[in-house]
Amino acid sequence: MKRKIALGLALLLCLCLNAVQKITQRADYAFEMKQYYLAITEYKNALPKERNKAEKARIQFMLGESYRMQGNWKEALPWYEKARKGKYPDDKVVLNIADALRFQGKYAEALKEYEIYTQLVPSSPDGPKGVLACTLASRWLQDSTNRWRIENESQLNTKEHDFSPTYSDKKHQTLIFTSKRAGQTGSKVDPISGELYSDLFEARVDKNGKWSTPQTVQGTLNEANYNEGASCVTKKGDHIYFTQCGQVKNREVTCKIFMATKKGNAWDNPTLIDFGMDATTLDSFNFRHPTVSADESVMIFSSDMRGTTGGEKSDLWISYYDKRTKKWSKPQNMGAGINTAGREGFPVLREDGTLYFSSDGHVGMGGLDLFVAQKKTANAWSWNAPENMKMPFNSPADDFGIAFDGLKDRGYLTSNRNGTKGGDDIWRFYKIPCTLQIQGVVRNCENQNPVANAIVEVVGSVSGRHYVRTDKSGFYSYKLAEDEAYVVNVLSDSLTKIASGSEFFNLSDKDKMKLSTLGECGKNFNADFCIKPVNPVEIVFPAVLYDVGKWSLRPESKDSLNYLYQILIDNPTLVIEIGSHTDSRASNASNDTLSQRRAQACVDYLVKEKGIAPERLVAKGYGENRPLKLSDGRVLTEKYIRSLPAKEQEAYYQLNRRTVFRVINWNYVDPKNPNLKRGVPIKVRENFFDETGESEEEDEKTDEKGETEKKENMPVQPRL
Repeated sequence: MKRKIALGLALLLCLCLNAVQKITQRADYAFEMKQYYLAITEYKNALPKERNKAEKARIQFMLGESYRMQGNWKEALPWYEKARKGKYPDDKVVLNIADALRFQGKYAEALKEYEIYTQLVPSSPDGPKGVLACTLASRWLQDSTNRWRIENESQLNTKEHDFSPTYSDKKHQTLIFTSKRAGQTGSKVDPISGELYSDLFEARVDKNGKWSTPQTVQGTLNEANYNEGASCVTKKGDHIYFTQCGQVKNREVTCKIFMATKKGNAWDNPTLIDFGMDATTLDSFNFRHPTVSADESVMIFSSDMRGTTGGEKSDLWISYYDKRTKKWSKPQNMGAGINTAGREGFPVLREDGTLYFSSDGHVGMGGLDLFVAQKKTANAWSWNAPENMKMPFNSPADDFGIAFDGLKDRGYLTSNRNGTKGGDDIWRFYKIPCTLQIQGVVRNCENQNPVANAIVEVVGSVSGRHYVRTDKSGFYSYKLAEDEAYVVNVLSDSLTKIASGSEFFNLSDKDKMKLSTLGECGKNFNADFCIKPVNPVEIVFPAVLYDVGKWSLRPESKDSLNYLYQILIDNPTLVIEIGSHTDSRASNASNDTLSQRRAQACVDYLVKEKGIAPERLVAKGYGENRPLKLSDGRVLTEKYIRSLPAKEQEAYYQLNRRTVFRVINWNYVDPKNPNLKRGVPIKVRENFFDETGESEEEDEKTDEKGETEKKENMPVQPRL
């Protein structure tokens, strides 16, 4: 009797075990067929009945995998943790726990798990990559810009998945997007998601920002019991390229790309884009998320076909349209510069050729992150390395399916970040206008008086050259652009003819204002300037000294001449006269010769050693004829110096042994740079004023003909 009971119990146990195995097999098959919703149901049915601890841990791991494949990391995490507790042998469970934590924004916890995984599998790049991702994501959260706003477009969203918007009209007032909401074609549940199949919907916004109730697009794009996915409408609005996914021969779900033409208000019957491939290839892999260039000559899409970097995961591929054959070329993988071992998808080509896409293979904040890649050249379809768009475009969740309003800084994207109504939602983004300004006062360096009507030049690295005048108080202000480098200068050529009639030297390079507005917003930069007036008689600069009776330059005199050299460099159209003076000792003839040689020594230094064009310099010796007039009115004549105590006389003789310069004109034209702006010539004096003012009256006479020539030489004023 006991034996019969034991046999019965054994038979019953075998039957139970066999039943559990059948449920698990159905779950494994559903997972293999990518029917994750069904797989979750079957795994959960099998789990309470499973007695084998190792198999139980495997089922828990597979439940985590099924939720992960649905993009539901929140539900996946506890199953991975149970699998690890049940001693599931694959170290990948640690990596998946780390990913699940990171994709929920728990960067500190995720970092610890990535470090554990790095120790367990030191040969894998995933551990260090995860550590880097957590470190950068934490930093990006702290450095997040407040210039962009991301807001849930609640009028368009439901508790179901709403994603991948694309503008569908020329005025960008209509959006086509994908949704799993009620009202779609057919009524069956998708075994992959356990939700309704997705369709393409359309909505229009009015001038007040109110959206019409989304409706399925008109035409035959949507098919019952198929998922219509990401789409792209051409710039003209006449063609739509879209994804459609369905089962092939009852064995596997695959996606293909179709194109349809607009006929009136509806879309005509779609045609398959086969890229010149056979049906077996098209049925064996996924082709999805199409985007086309503005001229419809290039298509980029996502696929997992052979040659994909990530094995079964997806890469971006590119195809070219042949106008002669009216066919799309065989796709080419976009290479390791764009693709990774992870998933790349949802590409978008902006009108200027900039490529946007989503990836979980490049270092990101979690889930799918949005990346941008700039074109290398305007005429070639190749791109620089992609950059993470960071916060607020990206979040720890999935961020993808971006659409720009032309070249404007606004549009829509898809995300299941915090704040969604349930699944993926459509979010509106826009850039907040930024106010940036530079302002200041221009003054005369000698008396600190404000200089009215001066021209301030603002040169932007992108926006180019702009000008603004100072008002009566010497004040100026100018609005700056964002993310640009600037050099601000006060001009002193014909563009800056001062209302008072005075002339001023250009600023040296070190006195110009250099600034950057990169990352700045709402900031007022202040830049005050003082400009040095040009004395129409003679200009004293740091002393050029000579020994008695000699014309050779002392070493310290070369330092003084370097000051003059810098003025010539800063004012490239300037022509000057270098005047040299002696004391009254020795004969007049000797002093005239000596002073001429001293002036020529200065010219030779500037020409031969510093490279100044000789046409810009005139050497003039004035001998002892122009004794120096001091600021207190004393004139250092021979009679006055001899009246001083003997021990003081040599110092005053030295003051008379001086070199000065005056501006002859501003009209030098460099033959190597003939387009350089020419300056306004100041009044050219026939000779210097002497310090006693003896020639002043004659020199102030204005020649009427000279004034006419001066006006003719002035360049046309720019628009200010």
